Amino acid sequence: MKTPKIIKHIISYIIVGFIAALLTIIYLPETKETNATQEPTKPHITTLQASAFPTSAANPMYGPVSYADAVQKAAPAVVNIHTAKIVRQQNQFFSDPMFRWFFGIPNQSRQRQQLQTSLGSGVIFDAKGYLITNNHVIEGADEITVILHDERTAKAKVVGTDKETDLAILKIELDNLPSISVGDSEALQVGDVVLAIGNPFGVGQTVTQGIVSAKGRNDLGISTFENFIQTDAAINPGNSGGALINAHGKLIGINTAIFSKSGGSHGIGFAIPVNLAKMVKDNITDVGYVKRGWLGIEPQEITPRLAESFGLKSTNGVIIAGIYRGGPAAKAGLEPGDIILKIDDIEVINSSKAINYLAGIEPGIDVTIEGIKQGKSFKTTAKLIQRPSSFQ
Repeated sequence: MKTPKIIKHIISYIIVGFIAALLTIIYLPETKETNATQEPTKPHITTLQASAFPTSAANPMYGPVSYADAVQKAAPAVVNIHTAKIVRQQNQFFSDPMFRWFFGIPNQSRQRQQLQTSLGSGVIFDAKGYLITNNHVIEGADEITVILHDERTAKAKVVGTDKETDLAILKIELDNLPSISVGDSEALQVGDVVLAIGNPFGVGQTVTQGIVSAKGRNDLGISTFENFIQTDAAINPGNSGGALINAHGKLIGINTAIFSKSGGSHGIGFAIPVNLAKMVKDNITDVGYVKRGWLGIEPQEITPRLAESFGLKSTNGVIIAGIYRGGPAAKAGLEPGDIILKIDDIEVINSSKAINYLAGIEPGIDVTIEGIKQGKSFKTTAKLIQRPSSFQ
């Protein structure tokens, strides 16, 4: 008797199902064990990737776990600066004629000498031995000693100073000098990570970390030409003249000042952009002074009330409050009361912006000035001259 075809199909399905069930029983425990060991690790790996894995081509979205490489590149070029000066003080008793007559003390004994020392920081800009620091660090010093990261010391010579940016250029004579890699401060963005390297309170070289809090800070009363980088990286007394570097170890600023009521860091520090510092250094080493254009005006800010009285739509621009006789503005026909709205097609926001822009142009260059004279628009050309030393 032949088996019907339907029964044959049923038997074949049963056999296939039995084999599949057998294979599942054999391999299922291993699969469960594998899942049990792998699944809990997935959230942990994600957390590590998001917070601690170094930047790489395979993992480009996350920041570095350490800035040691950046510090190692820059730190050897950051130096400690010790200054000393002799201060002559007059004794109040010796200034009394009766006291001098009674004790027989000659006039030349009325003064006593006292040695004052101070600490700061500096940055070796190139292998030739040129250093950049703040002018207020070395101002009036009779002796300047530089201590390198490798503990070598050298006497420094002042090549030149620029009080208007609070910068000073020094030079030391030593072999095998390290130099810092220079970045581009114009490329900085608010939120970029930065590191401040210096010698706070004389404790030795110290590194602090923060971000760029703001750019273009001015009107702080620190110097004439202000275009500061603001950072929350801790900057304390002794850090002045030190390096502000980016996460790649490149110099992007010279630490200069802090906003503080106690003398310590409150998270508001200011650094001079390296592009400005480099310009000052190159000018001083090349020609002995900083080339700055000068128009010869005394600018005045436009208040909302003045803007209304002049019929202006905004407070942008500056009013000429005074003209220096024989200066470029006078020769160009500008007069007190004129309003300057544009220089070289660039809108004038306020007086500090205008002065900074003009100072960035070399003497001898013509600038185009647009504004309002006696209620009517005007346009003229003025040839800038070197900013007089009396303004420095």
